[in-house]
Amino acid sequence: MNFKFSEETEMLKRGVRDFVQGEVEKVAMEIEENDEIPGHIVDASKELGLFGLSIPEEYGGLGLDMVGKCAIYEELGKTHNGYTTLIGAHTGIGSVGIVELGTEEQKRKYLPKMASGEWIGAFALTEPSAGSNAANLKTTAVRQGDKYILNGSKHYITNSVCGHVFTVMAVTDPSKGAKGITSFIVEKDFPGFKVGAVEKKMGLRGSHSAELFFEDCEVPAENVLGEEGRGYVNALKILANGRAGLAARNLGSCEKLLELSMDYAMQRVQFEQPIFEFQAVQHMLADMALEIELLRSLTYRVAWMTDQGMRVVKEAAMAKLYGSEVYNRVADLAVQIHGGIGYMRDYPIERFYRDARITKIYEGSTQIQKNIIASELKREFA
Repeated sequence: MNFKFSEETEMLKRGVRDFVQGEVEKVAMEIEENDEIPGHIVDASKELGLFGLSIPEEYGGLGLDMVGKCAIYEELGKTHNGYTTLIGAHTGIGSVGIVELGTEEQKRKYLPKMASGEWIGAFALTEPSAGSNAANLKTTAVRQGDKYILNGSKHYITNSVCGHVFTVMAVTDPSKGAKGITSFIVEKDFPGFKVGAVEKKMGLRGSHSAELFFEDCEVPAENVLGEEGRGYVNALKILANGRAGLAARNLGSCEKLLELSMDYAMQRVQFEQPIFEFQAVQHMLADMALEIELLRSLTYRVAWMTDQGMRVVKEAAMAKLYGSEVYNRVADLAVQIHGGIGYMRDYPIERFYRDARITKIYEGSTQIQKNIIASELKREFA
């Protein structure tokens, strides 16, 4: 296995690191207070090509492989997670379906504008009755001539407010269960499509989630993504593809928390010495560093396997599961090391602590990842 980055990826990685440290961090508290990512940060992200990480060069993107994307996600994870989610949801589950499953006509229509950031992508699977049980969809799509009529709703959809292009799953044949679900590319201006109120979340300020409503929404037949009846399978593939990237984002956040904790432990004096000198603090820092290195190895191994075209269903689930669990443990230790100041909103530790919690839920909960791993083990040992 070779996790060495190409020269181009190294240059982009350094550029993103400089941008994160020099620009995004300056407005992190502003994002937190206003629940909005400043326009100049979004514009600068477009200039860096961050919205085109997953999109092939022939359609205007950077065309990075999975190892390269994880290298960039790792840097993005070191800053405000709301900003990171805007980019990650777009370049991950928001666009990868069109990249992997789209027709040539669909790719040429959507990907160039998505690569430039002119159009933002989103992924719409979750419904009130279909969370972990993703096959229990109620949104329907009925063929009428050269279009489908969609009716139903989605909720907790990331990038819903700023989104232009939505990968939507709907039931086309209720009699077939999961095999009766189809994927569609839905544009925000299609008749009958409406975005609901923004959800008020615990964390991820600046990244907006909302309900989506389809009321006799008209979707052209040529906007079916993949084959009819393959939507559930497509959804699982799209989600699995993004799991290494999510683990990389968690890795970056953990690295930032360790950096902040080390700085604080070396500077904070109690009992006439830096608290780093106390073995209890050293052990917490050692635990953080150990878990970060293990997560790094797992993340880039899964990314490398993906680039080799290997089956990574089990390994990707492990990376998502372990990445979210490590992030939460590292965030908890960072609060403990910082003490009272780690609990205050004026400092970033508290923000990372809140933002970490959703990683054990979205894009497949911890328990669902364990189910996937167990299912793959059964398959391997059958």
